[in-house]
Amino acid sequence: MRRYVRGLVATLLVLLISIIVVAPGAAAPEGRADAPAGRADAPAGQMTWAVHISLAPTWFDPAETSGIITPYMLLYALHEALVKPMPGNPMAPSLAESWSMSPDGLVYEFVLRRGVRFHNGDLVTADDVKFSFERYRGVAHKPLKENVAVVETPDPGRVRIRLKRPWPDFMTFYATATGASWIVPRKYVEKVGDEGFKKAPIGAGPYRFVSFAPGVELVLEAFDQYWRKVPNVKRLILKAIPDEATRLAALKRGEVDIAYAIRGALAEELRRTPGLTLKPNVGQAVQWVYFADQWDPKSPWRDRRVRLAANYAIDRPTMNQAETLGYSKLIWSIVPSSFEFYWQPPGYPYDPAKARQLLAEAGYPNGFDAGDYFCDAAGTFVGEPVVNYLHAVGIRVKLRPLERAAFNKGNADRKYKNLIQVGSGAFGNAATRIEAFVAAGGTYVYGSYGDIDGLFQEQANEMDAKKRGAILERIQQLIHEKVMVAPIWLLAGLSGKGPRVEESGVGLIAGYAFSAPYEDVKLKQK
Repeated sequence: MRRYVRGLVATLLVLLISIIVVAPGAAAPEGRADAPAGRADAPAGQMTWAVHISLAPTWFDPAETSGIITPYMLLYALHEALVKPMPGNPMAPSLAESWSMSPDGLVYEFVLRRGVRFHNGDLVTADDVKFSFERYRGVAHKPLKENVAVVETPDPGRVRIRLKRPWPDFMTFYATATGASWIVPRKYVEKVGDEGFKKAPIGAGPYRFVSFAPGVELVLEAFDQYWRKVPNVKRLILKAIPDEATRLAALKRGEVDIAYAIRGALAEELRRTPGLTLKPNVGQAVQWVYFADQWDPKSPWRDRRVRLAANYAIDRPTMNQAETLGYSKLIWSIVPSSFEFYWQPPGYPYDPAKARQLLAEAGYPNGFDAGDYFCDAAGTFVGEPVVNYLHAVGIRVKLRPLERAAFNKGNADRKYKNLIQVGSGAFGNAATRIEAFVAAGGTYVYGSYGDIDGLFQEQANEMDAKKRGAILERIQQLIHEKVMVAPIWLLAGLSGKGPRVEESGVGLIAGYAFSAPYEDVKLKQK
């Protein structure tokens, strides 16, 4: 049923190669000048990742986080947050050593950790925190700005955020589901501007920027003044290798130490290879198919029976075994099962006969031409079988993979029609996922339903956790009843670890898809 288009994105790798940009004042890469980054004989203090996507400069800036987990691959290295998910703690104090909420729920006060510096030597102050919040424009910026009355800085070591009304999800939206609490240096950003910041980002994280070849390679160097600890590894290199087989080959040759997203037969090969270790990680990355035209009265997708047919047409268990060796979970929701307020929907069995019957009842006994199926190019391993399953019951669609950053921007700009393969591994709870992907005004919302929108507004101001949970469960029931999406799975990321690695960082933070905290990754001692 499947045909694979492995290497579809590799062409982009060639097209995107450009001149390496080096940060002003950054140290030259260590090691022999003629040694390519990531070679098996690379310096002992160097650790290299094979990344499954083309890296994009927009992910250097916390202000532009887009509701997916990918930017955090870079944020956890370059930047630091007031509060962030860490091992064993989903809201760990970081730049803020402590915080408190007033009895009426209207004021949050953060006490900053003293003596923390940005990579350029400037101290992190309350003014930087206020600036970072006010320039934030990423996912969920609307509810944040609508609910916050003012950010006050009573002194350089304290930040006070006043809300317009009690908001039970303030810390979830501020500290985990968005990049709003990740802090950038005000003076530097104002000096170089937003574009200059993306060319040479400065943060307060464990690693500082050295160089970036767009779409090819990012080089980072340990920041020995990082407040939490001096990183174990001197240099990190993230190499963009979109082709899966090429990633595995690089891991086998010792050119990289960790390879993300190795699936199917290649994952089996990795598991059998002496010296390599397969690392499954079921995080909070859910993938689903979104029916973008369900509000269009002229579209076949307006008919609930057609959307149901698409759900019955997809053989998810077979996809799971073939692609992720059975490690992914079928949860039938856009909300991860580990999230607060998750509601378990009933599933859709694989039933192509039922799908054809529903299409006939909807007036399409011979199926129909359903246009394009848009997806992130790194997700074609999902899109290919789904498209083939849809074709088998008469829903004829054309796969349209796009590079990740471009795909997410087009989706946020609501440029797509027909079917969109969506996914998110971002932190949060049921409310944050519903806000971004279902409720009116959300970053990736093409249309909405009045009953869901009303309930969403109701839960946002409900301080009783039990009542609020019941409302959020009802919203999820309505999403299922209206067949707004075709859920695929809670994705298991399959990474490969090479023989030099003692600690990969994969899985250290509950629910997180990639390596982190970077200061904790470790190479074996020779």
